Amino acid sequence: MNEFNEYAREVFSAAGDIVIKSMMGGYLVYFNGKLIGDICNNELFLKRTPTSNRLLADSELRYPYEGSKTLMHVFDRFEDTALVLELLDGMYAELPEKKPKKVK
Repeated sequence: MNEFNEYAREVFSAAGDIVIKSMMGGYLVYFNGKLIGDICNNELFLKRTPTSNRLLADSELRYPYEGSKTLMHVFDRFEDTALVLELLDGMYAELPEKKPKKVK
């Protein structure tokens, strides 16, 4: 894991359990088991939810990687701990539960 991923994980860990998994040249970011965003080219992209749209209204919206169909917030305010806590708490409540794996 690179320095940026480690830094993002460290900052966001103040809010709860952060897991970063390698996926197709980028990384998926999970907060307490829910997918909240991606890390691509040392940039953190967060999913759009009512909370992230409100708290990150002034942030840039971009596609995290070529071929993506999902516009996401580019997050760069790592030093704002209060924002990180409010953001993750709100996003967690709004994101769907992880679907249980189907038993074969």
